[in-house]
Amino acid sequence: MTPVSVTPEHLAAARLLLVPDQVMLRAGPVAGHAILVAEGRFADVGRAADLTARHPDATRVDLPGAVVMPGFIDAHHHLTQSFGKALAFGEPSEIFRRVWVPLEGALDAEMLHLAGKLAALESLRGGFTTVVDAGTRADGGLEPLAEAVTEAGLRCVLGLICNDLGGAARTDDRATILARAEAHLAGWSDNDLIHPSLAISIPEVASDDMLRTVAALCGEAGSIFQTHVNEHLVAVERSLVARGQRPLEHLHAVGALGPQTVIAHGTLVTPHELTLLRDTGTAVAYNPVATQWKGNAVAPATLMHALGIRFGLGTDGTRSDAFRLLDAAEATQRLAFGLETGDFSCGGGWPWLDHATTGGAEAVGLGAVTGEIAVGKAADFLIVDIDVPELVPSRDLVWELTRLGNRDQITAVFVAGRLRLWQGWPVDWDGRALVREVARRAEAAIAAAPIQKIHPSSTEHRARHAGDAS
Repeated sequence: MTPVSVTPEHLAAARLLLVPDQVMLRAGPVAGHAILVAEGRFADVGRAADLTARHPDATRVDLPGAVVMPGFIDAHHHLTQSFGKALAFGEPSEIFRRVWVPLEGALDAEMLHLAGKLAALESLRGGFTTVVDAGTRADGGLEPLAEAVTEAGLRCVLGLICNDLGGAARTDDRATILARAEAHLAGWSDNDLIHPSLAISIPEVASDDMLRTVAALCGEAGSIFQTHVNEHLVAVERSLVARGQRPLEHLHAVGALGPQTVIAHGTLVTPHELTLLRDTGTAVAYNPVATQWKGNAVAPATLMHALGIRFGLGTDGTRSDAFRLLDAAEATQRLAFGLETGDFSCGGGWPWLDHATTGGAEAVGLGAVTGEIAVGKAADFLIVDIDVPELVPSRDLVWELTRLGNRDQITAVFVAGRLRLWQGWPVDWDGRALVREVARRAEAAIAAAPIQKIHPSSTEHRARHAGDAS
């Protein structure tokens, strides 16, 4: 049977033996292989004939014309900003001050749940099986957001903001913040889709002691510490004026860098700061679409890759389309660095798929959990139709998926061994009803927020241009 003739019912077996045309392993695609999915994990991977013989009790589903590949990891997201995607268009840097903080602050618990579930649905539709949420600045707590992503079936690294100098809905005293942080790190053991994390929005909104302590708590708990660093020129300049150090140097000086730390963006990094990242084992979330839309610079991801700096690819909440993210990751490097050096390959295609899956999982602290098709890992994966005009004739599937892959090729999305989406829509809850509810209610939430938007809409811009021309 082809991927088109397969139905969700075929994929509901407790012990599922998938036999696609190709299986995407970390080393690359292989033909003639099969995958056994059982109890939420990859229970066996190998030659199809061998698996068929070893597991005669499993339900076999043949998938000609398809590749089974790991689900993508979104290394940096803001799930509670999903109502405001179109508000970011054309805006200058540090949009969080004028749009995101006011918008998130206007959301109550019910709207947090709605925004989070919309973002989770978008992520799954785009091929992401895991997202790293950087923490909401709303005052409704994290329970509505955790409930939303769990209902949607999305794996989530869930950040709790620990600012003690502002930049959030509320600023509590040190003891209260740390008690909340410790409870968060210990509080999700009964939910296998939620992985707790601590976050500080940007280094300047936390004391040195808080930066150091929160990073240490994450290191002790085996969780990640997240913060936005060296993203915008104005923030780098503020740090230099206030401390005589750039934000990344500031983090190093207070002892907040290390294998548990993931810095978002890192677009404005000096050679010295690159060595700090490499030598401390600190990871980076490379957000190429955010750079294209609103950034000051391009993170030198190809160089980071060559230096062995760990990094994943993040959307920053821009658009949750993993294949377009791969394309942006490579294309942005080509335009920013490859053209001027005559580097026509910018890594050879494969690094972007790797950093969006296995390498991304390792960067965000989930390398032992997900990110690749390997025995014992969580069965977070995609069934992707490769029997399409864009990929025929196929000569280099990894690079083809990076440059030519499309979201509409994703036939099925599995998280923890369960089918979550089929042909773009949930199988066990009503995604279209959610979209209709958001369309009905989101505008009121936007109107209630004290948002300051600087750039006009495209229609207003057209009218002004027409006026100028006349």
